[in-house]
Amino acid sequence: MTVVIALLRGVNVGGHNKISMETLREICASLMLRAPQTYIQSGNVVFGAPGVDLGKLAQRIESAIEKRCGFRPSVILRTAADLRTVIDGNPFVRPSGFDPAKLAVFFLAAAPPPETISKVHAINVGSEELRLFGRELYVYFPDGQGRSKLPPVLDRTLKMPATARNWNTVTRLLAMADELDSAG
Repeated sequence: MTVVIALLRGVNVGGHNKISMETLREICASLMLRAPQTYIQSGNVVFGAPGVDLGKLAQRIESAIEKRCGFRPSVILRTAADLRTVIDGNPFVRPSGFDPAKLAVFFLAAAPPPETISKVHAINVGSEELRLFGRELYVYFPDGQGRSKLPPVLDRTLKMPATARNWNTVTRLLAMADELDSAG
């Protein structure tokens, strides 16, 4: 059994693509995913899955949501091991000056091609710092995310599904995954 974290893009934002976390858990249970648990209202769910092909599983979850809720969000999946690597690889951990509330991780559907990577590294819209490693883009927002012009620029540059989670959410999701894994 593999512990998997599903991250839905663009649900429950501004009154659009509404899905209750109860409905999301029910959808996952209907797909025979073990012990689905949600975290906050932004579309995070942790579950166990046997012999998982993440690409096919993401499509199954997207289709089930579309059938039940009438919209099809992008679903990005990571295993607990993947999430641990994301946390261990945080390039912004510093002895001083690091505020975890100002760090977000953008989870990408796939590793971007080299030309996209070059474009991401060339982005300069403010004081944000970006570090791209494989399928994750770490962004440190020293002035906060609220007024940042970066997210729409990233969407246009990446040209692939991506969804961001703040650092506290990332670490909480790994803790949930570890709890599920230890429960057997």
